[in-house]
Amino acid sequence: MKKETENKLQLIPKIERYIEYMLNVIMKLPRVEKFNIGNEYKQSMYQMLEDTMYISKTTDKKKCLELVNKIDAKLNAQRIFLRIMQKQRWIDTKKFNVTMNLIYEIGRIIGGLTKYYAKNDSK
Repeated sequence: MKKETENKLQLIPKIERYIEYMLNVIMKLPRVEKFNIGNEYKQSMYQMLEDTMYISKTTDKKKCLELVNKIDAKLNAQRIFLRIMQKQRWIDTKKFNVTMNLIYEIGRIIGGLTKYYAKNDSK
């Protein structure tokens, strides 16, 4: 139980840092793309943060696993958005790599939570 709580507590500030960084990146996108892909990206990040908040409030392990899986799916979508942004040269390689590292850190925690809840769900 201690590891699960630590992962939950680590996740929120990491997502917060990631969102702050990405908001700065999105603000520098070309005008049209800022309002198109930028809005989709922001919505995905905010929903991910909201789902994370629900995890910390939910006691039902099955519901937690569903939320963790939703967050993982949102991270995968954000990776795709990032690749599109880089291929279109809306962001440079440095911003792409920094963002991917932030997503990687979040993904590691999400992976740990997924294993924890999947293991405890089967009992």
